[in-house]
Amino acid sequence: MSPQILRLGDTRLRQICTPVADLEDPQFIQENQILKTTLEEFRQKHGFGRGIAAPQLGIAKRFIALNLGVATFTMINPIITWRSVETFTMWDDCMCFPELLVKLRRHSSISVQFLNEQGVTQTWEKLERRIAELLQHEIDHLDGVLATDLMLDAASVIKRSDFEAAPEHYMSQVDYVIASSDY
Repeated sequence: MSPQILRLGDTRLRQICTPVADLEDPQFIQENQILKTTLEEFRQKHGFGRGIAAPQLGIAKRFIALNLGVATFTMINPIITWRSVETFTMWDDCMCFPELLVKLRRHSSISVQFLNEQGVTQTWEKLERRIAELLQHEIDHLDGVLATDLMLDAASVIKRSDFEAAPEHYMSQVDYVIASSDY
């Protein structure tokens, strides 16, 4: 059984995470496995969920677990190395407040650099929107930033149930909507 995902309001979500210094540290290896297992269990239970950042479990280290549809893997010490000038609006969600959606603006594309689980530096250049928005969300967590901090205005937080009751209304308010096939 995985640990509880921290909820909006928990001060641990506001910590700026420290880089992972030793990929062979037994504590990091255990924390990494817990993070990946938590994502996998969330996906099995809810049918969606593409990423989770370590601080969402109270682990103040710079790593995230992702599942982009094939298998769960870890990005360690990710940094955004480039951001497109072009932006878009979207309704973002988060495992820390699953009952809410937040309208915000993200860069249409980014490039990132990170270590894989073998300690090899990886660079992903000019990512497509669906991956770019996900990584911006998860890397924000590593810096203590939540989607609620980025909302466009006071009307930019809604209940998920309201969105589900009138999806066309809410989709018409943004440039991009995460497709269920992206999960």
